Amino acid sequence: MKKILSLLLCAILVCSMAVAASAEYPDKDILAINPWGAGGGTDNCLRAFCKALEKQLGVTITVDNQTGAGGVIGHEAIADAEPDGYTFGTITWELASYLPLDMSEYTWEDFDPLCRVNTDAATVTVNAKWAADNGITDIATFIDYCKANPGEVMMGGSSSGSVWHVAGGYLMNAADIDIKMIAYSDGAAAAVKAAAQQEIQGVTVSLAEARSFIESGDLVCLGVMDTERNSLMPDVPTCAEQGYDIFYATQRGMALPKGCDEEVREKMQAACAAAIEDPEFVETMASLGQAISYLDAEGYAEYLEQAAIDVPAAMVSVGLIEAEE
Repeated sequence: MKKILSLLLCAILVCSMAVAASAEYPDKDILAINPWGAGGGTDNCLRAFCKALEKQLGVTITVDNQTGAGGVIGHEAIADAEPDGYTFGTITWELASYLPLDMSEYTWEDFDPLCRVNTDAATVTVNAKWAADNGITDIATFIDYCKANPGEVMMGGSSSGSVWHVAGGYLMNAADIDIKMIAYSDGAAAAVKAAAQQEIQGVTVSLAEARSFIESGDLVCLGVMDTERNSLMPDVPTCAEQGYDIFYATQRGMALPKGCDEEVREKMQAACAAAIEDPEFVETMASLGQAISYLDAEGYAEYLEQAAIDVPAAMVSVGLIEAEE
């Protein structure tokens, strides 16, 4: 009997300590892991968000860039961290690609999502002269041309298996067309240059990456794969506006390792919701040309779950993996 009472008292003490800890959270500095390099788009977005988050939590947040293996090292470091609320990180589009490419067994289910912060949508951007020569003026005429000439149109992305390479698979699946995706190991800039020089017909990269050649008149953007127009070039319509439900974007969000205390998660979620509206953060994101595309924890979890289905399907279309039987 004494042993049972002792165990009960220990359990009560542990529970009381956990409640006290969550009530005081956070009472020390927090670490934010970034799977990508310093100075890049993800790094800029994370640091700006952490600055806003510090105001809400009242502690210092230190960014730790743990790079390598196409982002796998950093993503796994977040998932493997102690689930005490003092380590979180930014998870990106690439997380949905690791399992189908046999790069990692980790998926979104190994995290407690906090919120989505940012998206950067792909576009259907083509060589201006090629478009004019073939009567292509919008998404509808582009799709009609592709259907009349299956497999003929060459579109560039970035390196094989990357976000803008897989974008071509999304485009093919959503529009029911057959195009040839060309991977560029040097990244999106090389693909955009090739399209401007008429080596290929177009690209499926973001508006920001194609912007200079669009402004010079070498390329024309037929549509943005997003729900809203991009503030960088507000005159460019979305694909949806033109009657085609083609939505695809790279994404950046925040997540804790799986298993954090519920009260800790709720405090972090509330802090994230407030940070996303911080005027300085909003101004910084605008200066970076990055769209704020907030989803709360529940909405972000649903988004990540769907991405785990859509990304492999797009990979099949661009020949990266084989369809499951």
